[in-house]
Amino acid sequence: MIYVLMNKNTPILTCEIDEDNANITKILEYHNLEYLPVAVQLKNNTVDTKTLKDWWSSRSIPASRDGLKEALKELNITNRLELLTKGFGMSLSDQYWINPDGKLSWDKYNFFTNDFSKDMGDILFGGKSSGGNLASPDNTSDGWLKKRWKIENGERVLIKGGSNIYKQEPVNEVIVSRILRRFGIPSVQYELILINDEPYSVCKNFITTDTELVPAEHIHNSISKSNSDSDYSHFLKCCDKLGIKGAEKFLNSLLAIDYLVLNTDRHRNNFGVIRDVNTLEFIGFAPIYDTGTSLWHDVHTSRIIPNKDLACKPFYDTWQKQLPLISSFDSIDISKLNDFEDELRDILSQYDLIDKERNEVLIKGISERIQKLQRIKLIATAKNSPITKYIN
Repeated sequence: MIYVLMNKNTPILTCEIDEDNANITKILEYHNLEYLPVAVQLKNNTVDTKTLKDWWSSRSIPASRDGLKEALKELNITNRLELLTKGFGMSLSDQYWINPDGKLSWDKYNFFTNDFSKDMGDILFGGKSSGGNLASPDNTSDGWLKKRWKIENGERVLIKGGSNIYKQEPVNEVIVSRILRRFGIPSVQYELILINDEPYSVCKNFITTDTELVPAEHIHNSISKSNSDSDYSHFLKCCDKLGIKGAEKFLNSLLAIDYLVLNTDRHRNNFGVIRDVNTLEFIGFAPIYDTGTSLWHDVHTSRIIPNKDLACKPFYDTWQKQLPLISSFDSIDISKLNDFEDELRDILSQYDLIDKERNEVLIKGISERIQKLQRIKLIATAKNSPITKYIN
């Protein structure tokens, strides 16, 4: 079938998509290539078909998504990519979509200003198919944890679950968002709800009808990396070339927070930049989000050692190498966490699936991490003092 790839109301290119597997098989015509996703590369003013196909397939729910296998079986769908065409590839993270024969209107179908089906979200959360409409932003949501979009009081909110026996990720989202709020660092704010006695985090969508979220992975791949550059220096070069300001300052805050809470999964799709879809200008870095894989979320209570650093991302896999990338700790005023223990106890009290022993270990652990980061900040501000000496 013939579709026009659109960015909101702007046609980008016309292509052919195989109805059996939802793959892009052929590009038929170019229109406004300057509106292409950052992830799609041009070679001699020609679209690189591999990056286009990779970008398109990456919009689908990842195969690792909790509950996806059961959902596809319930829907009698064999290929997860088939879900993309059910809602014209529309998302709540950007304005890209596929327009069959160019006949549909963005204003009438987009998920930002129109209702969308709850069926896909219900099925992903273990419900049954009603045989209804599957046009939903859930078809293009990323990540492996159980999640869904809903409309509450007119606002688009994302509901996300946890994993393993503790299901601690939603609680961590709330805890870390409160820490970030105290520091005054732009961040997505999460709240905690219970569904069938399990915890889920809820947050409002920070993307609007005029913006898109560009993952750091797309920024990183926008130019070829020199062998002499580290991932960190290369990313800064990419930001500079694209006109994205404040990269070093943002990364200082991001890395410091991730060190404080020991986030083990800050890959380059877990932070990004906001771009204006009309002017194509980069507005700045997105508020910090996706911090659930923190605070020993998958570590047995008896094995939590607060002063022992865990593996990390995105620039190095050890904090011994990654922490020295922080050029300034100015955004981290530890005194703003002086009474955080009381707020932490209040958050944990909402979630009785974590036993009291683990709660106390988490409270003690976060307190020790705060003290450790304070020591490191003092060392970093003293001349000729090696930070790495104080990192495990």
